[in-house]
Amino acid sequence: MASIGKIARRTFLIGAAAVAGGVAVGYYHYRKPYPNPLEGELADGEATFNPYVKIDADNTITVIAPRAEMGQGISTTLAAFVAEELEVDLDQVKVEHGPASYAYYNQKMLEEGAGFNFWDESYAAETVRSIMLGVGKMLGLQGTGGSTSTTDGFDRMRQAGAAARMMLVEAAARKFGVAASELTAENASVHHKASGKSATYGELAADAAKLDPPRDVVLKDRSQWKILGKPQKRVDMLDKVTGAPIFGIDVRLPEMLYATVRISPVFGVKPVRSDTGAAAKMPGVVKIVPIDSVYGSGFGVIAENTWAAFQAAEAIDVEWGKPAYPADSDAIMKLIADAAAQGDATVERDDGDVDAAFAGAPADKMIEADYSVPYLSHAPMEPMNCTAQLKDGEMHVWAPNQMPVLVRWFCADIAGVPIDKTHVRTTSMGGAFGRRGELDYAIYAALLAKETGGRPVKVTYTREEDMRHDCYRPASAGRFRARVGDDGLPVAVDMRVAAQNMSVSLMSRWFPSLPGGGPDPSITDGARNQPYTIPNYRVASVQAQVPAIPVSFWRSVGNSVNGFFHESFMDEIAHLGKVDPVEMRRRLMADFPAALAVVNKVAEMSNWGEQLPSGAAKGFAFTLSFGSWVGQVVQIADTPSGIRLEKMWIAADVGTAIDPGIIETQLTGGAIFGLSAAMGQQITFRDGQVEQSNFHDFDAMRIWQAPRFEVAILENFHRMGGVGEVGTPPAAAALANAVFALTGKRIRQLPLNRDVKFA
Repeated sequence: MASIGKIARRTFLIGAAAVAGGVAVGYYHYRKPYPNPLEGELADGEATFNPYVKIDADNTITVIAPRAEMGQGISTTLAAFVAEELEVDLDQVKVEHGPASYAYYNQKMLEEGAGFNFWDESYAAETVRSIMLGVGKMLGLQGTGGSTSTTDGFDRMRQAGAAARMMLVEAAARKFGVAASELTAENASVHHKASGKSATYGELAADAAKLDPPRDVVLKDRSQWKILGKPQKRVDMLDKVTGAPIFGIDVRLPEMLYATVRISPVFGVKPVRSDTGAAAKMPGVVKIVPIDSVYGSGFGVIAENTWAAFQAAEAIDVEWGKPAYPADSDAIMKLIADAAAQGDATVERDDGDVDAAFAGAPADKMIEADYSVPYLSHAPMEPMNCTAQLKDGEMHVWAPNQMPVLVRWFCADIAGVPIDKTHVRTTSMGGAFGRRGELDYAIYAALLAKETGGRPVKVTYTREEDMRHDCYRPASAGRFRARVGDDGLPVAVDMRVAAQNMSVSLMSRWFPSLPGGGPDPSITDGARNQPYTIPNYRVASVQAQVPAIPVSFWRSVGNSVNGFFHESFMDEIAHLGKVDPVEMRRRLMADFPAALAVVNKVAEMSNWGEQLPSGAAKGFAFTLSFGSWVGQVVQIADTPSGIRLEKMWIAADVGTAIDPGIIETQLTGGAIFGLSAAMGQQITFRDGQVEQSNFHDFDAMRIWQAPRFEVAILENFHRMGGVGEVGTPPAAAALANAVFALTGKRIRQLPLNRDVKFA
């Protein structure tokens, strides 16, 4: 476990950011609720009970989802929390994204950020977690990420539904002249069975909303759940299958203009020479605007239609500067690998005495290996886009985004209008994976909205602009060594992982005036915090210095890197010790019942250890991430056209399964995301510029390549975990371990298709 000194420093740094932002004003501020943002924008006949529930006189019930819907099904789950306690069915509610507001802060995003292992429930760990929860409240960041939407909403959204129900029942009691205890709420109505009287929620809403919220809210016991714990129909599915205009790219407004951007393909540089004259004269072009922002420098093109903007942007005659980073991928990866080998390291986990355990180890009991993974793009299907309008002293923004409060801050500052005159409407998203937690698209839309004389302008990136100006999953390198004992189990493991500091990169864009620096736990996430008992076990992080290349959150963040590193190397250790890989995990995880149960379940499902036909093999991997314990087995086969993925088995302990259907789709979707990256995805550089430009050279797994899936959802651990990202980390290692079992090739670099061919 990390030392108290490291934890205290990390917590202090985050707390210091809160103080610098002017929000740490003591216990009173922490306890005081943020104002309900719905109160100032209610339609005639609507009443609100809290920031999450509105009810119209016509009995329309609206649940406000504080988290962004990007395909993960969170709008359904959050609505189910409210509906369960409000005693209505899901088809009786409609769901809207919440406005940008501190009231929708995500308290859970910081809870596990202090360096304690997820299973550590010591006094120190719980104390620091409570501090982090308080910091999350005071920062007021309304964010979707970290697989926290369900865990953050579990109590809060149920309490919102229960409080609204209690207020409606109390209003009915006053209306009927009876005690509230004599009433029942069901099917969007309150009933007094003795008299036969009843009233709909809509009839009671106006009076109920005037009452004081209940001080004590009692939530249903799990045995009373009618909706939660069961698969539900997705509340957004009808809109999606019928092509309803719910995405940011669908926004259409009167007198709207269209725009795109052309930003320097060399990160961190400005144009050396440019001529926009010919582009400005092209048909449909309205204006070409220079751009200089924390995300890059270049040009914005405003036109009467998107195609005209695309064509004009391409026609700009421009010469860009030279990079401050190595110009090609080989040199960049060497820089990171050198950091892993000899850079200054911060020890994140240090059990036993690793150096003593390695001293005098016989060569046949030792293994050393170097691993690496490339930069990766998020590549969501819906390209980056944002619509903005600056008119009559107010800024309006329509954005598929994961951070509405930050979008509001930046756009208000750019427009020079007050925060309360800046309105952010979050749309549904055609994929995000962390990419829409960045702010470039909103910044560019706000800048260009200042140039349109009050007309709205929609900025849309070309696919090439999107892929070549991402904030990438960091490239990473690791140096690993292990010693096994006479029983074949590891006696000592030493891991050094190097990558860019994602936190520093992010802060340089979000808060460029604040000093950068400090730790980045994501560098070793998925390695330092795994449930293995090894006598001598050291994991260290090294911050690789690669200037200017922007890095950011990518689905499962550092776990996506270390799931591959850690679990591939564990497979190597098992092979060296002549121990079955699953049996080795069982013995090393004996102190962790939740992990052991997952390993046993996925081994049982996959019939691990069975005799396979010639040309077939299986690989296993396990990763604990975002509070969920996940084991995967993949079976592959050698075919004349290459290696084919036949089947994947997944067992996951999520603590409490709110919607098994959504959990299964997220586990399989996350696995496909990880397998796609493992098989063939990489972002490479030449002459300082990203080489990949579209799905032809940054492709995802196609449906005919996908394995069949079998999923088991366990609920053994007493704390709830997330699901949106947890299927990704073990996938690459499971596949690489299967390739080794099939071919004898131990591949330590991704993507795998540099060494083997896939069908």
